[in-house]
Amino acid sequence: MAKTRMVTQFGMGTSIRQGDYTRAAERAIRDALWHNSLSLAEAFEFPKEAMQIEVEIGVQQPDAVDVAPLLGIFPYGQPTISITQGGLDIPKPDGQGATLIANAAVVVYFDMEPAA
Repeated sequence: MAKTRMVTQFGMGTSIRQGDYTRAAERAIRDALWHNSLSLAEAFEFPKEAMQIEVEIGVQQPDAVDVAPLLGIFPYGQPTISITQGGLDIPKPDGQGATLIANAAVVVYFDMEPAA
């Protein structure tokens, strides 16, 4: 079997008031997922649990993201999440905090038989 990329989805999430990188990351993942309604598993007659889901999240402070609640977003499949430097922090005009922006890339793979 060959791990084959089937879908790439992108999303953006924010934490406007609370300065919560995990919440911004969650919103970015949900944004990526909500833009699509895919039935790839059914199309290839795979169980949904066979989906290999790789998620990369970009935020300004990667160590501030708690990955555990993000894994719970996915109702099926085998998600893995990596957090990297990215996103954007926009200082508020009054100097009291920042609006946080997280970016997400969600990639879905299946193990496929190579074409003959």
